[in-house]
Amino acid sequence: AKGFIEPGPALRQMLRIGAYCNDARLIVSGESNGHRMWRMHGDPTEGALLTAAAKGGVDPEALLKRHPRLGEVPFTAERKLMTTLHPAGDGRYCLYTKGAPERVLERCDRILDVHGVRPLTEADRRQALAANQRMATSALRVLGLAYRGLDQVPAVVDESLEQGLIFAGLQGMIDPPRPEVTPAVDLARQAGIRSVMITGDYPETAVAVAREIGFLEGPGGVLTGADLDAMDDDKLTAVADRVTVYARTSPHHKLRIVDALKRLGHIVAMTGDGVNDAPALKRADIGIAMGITGTDVAKETAAMILTDDNYASIVAAVEEGRTIYNNIRKFVYYLLSCNVGEILVVFIATLLNWPLPLTAIQLLVLNLVTDGAPALALGLERAEPGVMARPPRPPDEPVIDRRMVRGIIAQGIAITVVTLTAFQAGLLWHQSVSWAQTMAFVTLSIAELVRAYTARSEVYPLRRLGAFSNRAMQWACLSSLAIIMAIIYVPFLDPIFNTVAPDLRDWALMLLLILIPGAVAEVGKLWPQPQPRGQEAKQAA
Repeated sequence: AKGFIEPGPALRQMLRIGAYCNDARLIVSGESNGHRMWRMHGDPTEGALLTAAAKGGVDPEALLKRHPRLGEVPFTAERKLMTTLHPAGDGRYCLYTKGAPERVLERCDRILDVHGVRPLTEADRRQALAANQRMATSALRVLGLAYRGLDQVPAVVDESLEQGLIFAGLQGMIDPPRPEVTPAVDLARQAGIRSVMITGDYPETAVAVAREIGFLEGPGGVLTGADLDAMDDDKLTAVADRVTVYARTSPHHKLRIVDALKRLGHIVAMTGDGVNDAPALKRADIGIAMGITGTDVAKETAAMILTDDNYASIVAAVEEGRTIYNNIRKFVYYLLSCNVGEILVVFIATLLNWPLPLTAIQLLVLNLVTDGAPALALGLERAEPGVMARPPRPPDEPVIDRRMVRGIIAQGIAITVVTLTAFQAGLLWHQSVSWAQTMAFVTLSIAELVRAYTARSEVYPLRRLGAFSNRAMQWACLSSLAIIMAIIYVPFLDPIFNTVAPDLRDWALMLLLILIPGAVAEVGKLWPQPQPRGQEAKQAA
C-alpha cells in the first residue's frame, strides 16, 4: 500500500501497542484506482495510531481477532493513561499502555531497543523526555507506549498493574489546522472575539499550534494545569484576560477558566467533545459540542452542536447571527418609523379639526402592502460591509436604542409633514376631500417605499450598498407600487378606495415630497455612531 514502511522488531512492537490499546476503527469506505479507501471512526489521535500501524504492515483488525481484549483500564484526564489486556498467544498475557510520555516513563523500569529489552537508565529517561520536548515543539501530539508480560489473567484489571512496564518508545502525530482556521481567527479578532485554547497537550505543542493559527502572537500568555492548581480563583481571574493558551489541563480546570472569564463580565462560548467537558459546556454562556467526535453527553449538554467540528464554522455563525440581528433591527426600525408617521398624520389632522387625510381602507392598504412586503424584504438583507469589524454589543443593549428612537422621531415627523402638505395641496388646488386624500395616500405610500430602501442600513448610505443589490426588495417595492397605481388608475377601484387620478401638477409636488423622508434618513446616517461600551466576547475552544 502507499506509505508502507518496513519496521524492525522494536518499531513493530510499538505499532502493535498503538493498535491494541485503541478504541478507534478503520473502515473501508470504497475504492479508487484499484486501492481501497478508508475512513476512521473514533478519536482522531487513536485513528492516527491505527493508520501508522497499518502503514507499518500491522493489520489492526486481524491483530485484535487473534488477540481480543480481555480487560481495560480506561483513559482519564487525571491519569492520562490507557491500558488494555490481551492474550499473547503462548499461554501468557500482555498488558499494553499508552499515554502521556512522562506518566508512562514513571511506570517503566525497562526499555526495548534494537538489541532487545534492557534496564531503563536515567540517561534513557532524559533522552526520551528530550525527544518528547523536541516533538512537542514541532506541534506534534506525543504519546508514550509501553507493555509488560503476565503469566495469568489478573483477578482485577486496574491501574495497579501499570507498574514494571517496558518502555517501547514515543509516537508523535499532528492534526494540521484546516486552511480556513487562520483567516477565521483573524476575522474573530477583528470582531472583538478573543479565542482561547484549552488543551491537554504539552505547553510546547499547544504554543506551536497556537502560533501557527494565530491564537498566540506575542510572548507569554500560557498557563499549565499545574499553574492553575497553584492559583486561587481571585488570582486566576486577575490573569485570565492575558492568557491565551492553557495546556496540560483537566476538566475541572475548564470550569475554573469559564468561571474566571464570566466573573470578568465576558460572554463565554465553550467548545468540547468529551463526557468530562459536559460541566464546562453547561457552565458557559454558550456550550458548543462537536457533532462528529462529540459524545452524546456533550451534545445533550451543549446549547449548540457544531456539525463539521470546524472552528471557522463558529466564526461564520457569529457573522450570520450579527446579520440576522441587524436585519431584525432594520425591520423594527422601518415599521415603527412608518407607523409613527401614519399615527401622527391622523392625530394632527383630528387635532386641527381637518377632514381625515386617509380613509380606513387606505390605512389598511398601507399596513398590508406598503409596510408589510418591504419589511419582509429587509429580513433578507445580506451582511453589511464591516459587520465583523464591529465589537460585540453589550448583552443588555435594547433592540430599540437611543439612535433608533431619534431616527423614528425624525422619520415620523418627516412623513407626517409631507403627507399633510400633500393633503392640504389637494384641498387647495381641487377643493375635493377625495382628491386630497388620494394625494396624501400616494405621497405616504410611495414615501414609505423609498424609506424602505434607506432602511437597508442604519450606517451605510444607499449608494454604498447598491440600490438594486437586494432582489427581494425590488419585487416587494415594485409589486406594492403596482397595487398603488391600480388603486388610483383602475376606474372600478376608485369608488372602493375613494381615490381619483392625480394630474401632472399633483405628481410634480408629490414626487418632490416623496423624496424628503428618504433624504432625511440618509442625512441621519451622518450622525456620529455611539461608541460601544466595550463588552468583549470570549470563546474558549
